[in-house]
Amino acid sequence: MNTISIALLGGVLPALLWLSYWLREDRRHPEPKKMIFFVFLAGVMSVPLVLPFEKYACKFLPESCSPHNIGIAVILLWAAIEEVFKFLAAYFVALRSKYMDEPVDAVIYMITAALGFAALENTFFILGPLLDGHLFEGLITGNLRFVGATLLHTVSSAAIGVAIALSYYKRAKLRHDFLILGLIASIALHTLFNFFIIQESGVHIFSVFGGVWLGAIVLLLLFEKIKRVRKYPPTL
Repeated sequence: MNTISIALLGGVLPALLWLSYWLREDRRHPEPKKMIFFVFLAGVMSVPLVLPFEKYACKFLPESCSPHNIGIAVILLWAAIEEVFKFLAAYFVALRSKYMDEPVDAVIYMITAALGFAALENTFFILGPLLDGHLFEGLITGNLRFVGATLLHTVSSAAIGVAIALSYYKRAKLRHDFLILGLIASIALHTLFNFFIIQESGVHIFSVFGGVWLGAIVLLLLFEKIKRVRKYPPTL
């Protein structure tokens, strides 16, 4: 098996495992497989679209983008760029479609887009050490991203899905406000994770991962609550 295949396996397989878990949580009212596939693919394709924007953020704030001193402003911008693009991936493929017909769908589609994004991002992170001949470091990177970064992408993007779900039957103005709050929450979560990982050089890595897992538990509880909501959607 060549290096790229190993990196793809290490990046994509964990994302698919997480996706299968969340899809099982929605097995009573599953989304069409083709929609899940296209949303996942849109999440994957958003990664190369994000990269030039993140590079521009460094040009815009060069003082905060030194390899040895990545500032909070750039960390915030990177998080905002990624969260917006993951949302757009789900929005243009599924959130406006006829298959978005109950509140929980928003959470499923946002998680799917996030995991597609994480799959390719993880592949890139694993590929670096493998190309340098560091197989063990590549495996460690894959494992850490499985329990940390991949779940972080899931939780942060799901915050947007939860906001959409909770406002699904409300007036258009409130739905808009909830969406903005969901975006802010997702960016804040993503920023905090990256800040502690980058700025603290991994010193508090287990505490940060513990916080991400706590977020996943909260997400699961909200997911169960949203699944029980059954009303007709508002007339547009």
